[in-house]
Amino acid sequence: MTPDQELDLEAVAASVRVDDAVRALRPDFAVLVIAADGLPAGPTDDWSRGLLAEAAATTEGLDVTADPHVAAWRAAYGAFGAKPGRTRNSAEALIRRAPAGLPEVNLLVDVYNAVSVAHRLPVGGEDLAAYAGAPRLVRATGDEAFDTVAGGAPATEHPEPGEVIWRDDLGVTCRRWNHRQCVRTRITEKSASALFLLERLDPMPLGALDAAAADLLARLRERAPALRAASRLVR
Repeated sequence: MTPDQELDLEAVAASVRVDDAVRALRPDFAVLVIAADGLPAGPTDDWSRGLLAEAAATTEGLDVTADPHVAAWRAAYGAFGAKPGRTRNSAEALIRRAPAGLPEVNLLVDVYNAVSVAHRLPVGGEDLAAYAGAPRLVRATGDEAFDTVAGGAPATEHPEPGEVIWRDDLGVTCRRWNHRQCVRTRITEKSASALFLLERLDPMPLGALDAAAADLLARLRERAPALRAASRLVR
């Protein structure tokens, strides 16, 4: 794509797929996909830091494991062989960190992490400039490449056979459903276009996905009023 060509956000959103093997594992799974361009990239600042603080405040006194949506994700992790007490979904991991302060990564990651905590659901973000092919949620064969860092150096790992993973044509973009993101597609301070994945299981109503997506886009448009976005519910 040349610099004067606009990213086809509708096509990106339409390309997201959930494999039948994942649907068989959790027929109640749904993901609201947002493809966005013209995003407000940059480092953490006072504004995004404030969003994190507001989100963290909503967890005061919360019993994490008693939250119905957190409990649903723990059950889903157990269903494909992960130990939920050790391997937590992204929302639970953030909520547990909230009392000590949510991590500051960069402006875009801060925003979607704040939405994740405030709405109690996993939210992922991928840099579309680094993506290759269609995003799909599948059960791993175990041969897929997952690029990460080990001991301060680039490293390649492989998922466990049967593990639920997000992937593209080059390999795994997120391991254990929504637990750990790869290095290649992570959002940085320079990311201008992204794919956001808001994920839900029963008993969370589908309307909660709409509310979280509206919140995410509203926050982003505070800093980038002209951003373009296309969304789609996949279930």
